[in-house]
Amino acid sequence: MDILLFVQAVIMGIVEGITEFLPISSTGYLILSADVMGFWTKEKVDLFVVVVQLGAILAVIYDYWGRLWQALMGLLTGKAEGMTNPRQLGLSLIVSTIPVMIVGFTFADEIKAYLFNPIVVAIMLIIGGLLIFYVEKRPKTVIAEEAEDVSIKTALMIGLFQCLALIPGTSRSGATIIGALWLGVSRKASAEFSFFLGIPVIVGAALLDLVKHGDVLTNSEDWLVLGIGTIVSFVVALLCIRLLVAWVSRRDFTIFAWLRIITGVIVLVAAWGFGYQMAG
Repeated sequence: MDILLFVQAVIMGIVEGITEFLPISSTGYLILSADVMGFWTKEKVDLFVVVVQLGAILAVIYDYWGRLWQALMGLLTGKAEGMTNPRQLGLSLIVSTIPVMIVGFTFADEIKAYLFNPIVVAIMLIIGGLLIFYVEKRPKTVIAEEAEDVSIKTALMIGLFQCLALIPGTSRSGATIIGALWLGVSRKASAEFSFFLGIPVIVGAALLDLVKHGDVLTNSEDWLVLGIGTIVSFVVALLCIRLLVAWVSRRDFTIFAWLRIITGVIVLVAAWGFGYQMAG
């Protein structure tokens, strides 16, 4: 039994739980953390980085179960307590999910093979940070106060923004939250719609990856490492969801833009200093 490996899995779970719903790229920080710690083999890390996100998304389901159930019932029956348009949220989430499912299913292996490395992460962290600055400085007209108010057209555009998150370092939460803000969705609604949108995307990606690459986990210890990381990410994410909603209700995202840019620059400088190559 490798105790160090289990400790590293706990650290990776903490990183995932903290970063999943922030606009800073959980996948990027997981890749960087694994690289710094020398965590597992590349094949196992690639699987871990995708599947560990299940823990964070289960925290969303737990925390928002009432609204999610209403959205499902509204979609199926056309009736949901307290909703003027009960099918709206369910339909919008479906429409938002379609683009990333198509692109992800088609190019998942190529993305992992060529883009899952610290250099790509660093570049996308910096680009994403600059985009956050740009969007935060633009004048805003709010067209959707609540996640349930997001129109089909707006949902489709958010779904297209989400496709950018297939590039590690972009951030799924960052792409969808900042994209929604750009389109006129309120801060709170942008964050919550992003939470909800992560459910089909992350669950689908994790299950697909387990089916396609689960054979890289060759023994019970490997599965235990994956399980520990997932459980830790669930617990940590439960705390971070509420903190983020409270944050965005009062403040903007510029602090995360600075964090992205500083991290990206540090990684690029370190890569240059150690002669890191793209295939590394």
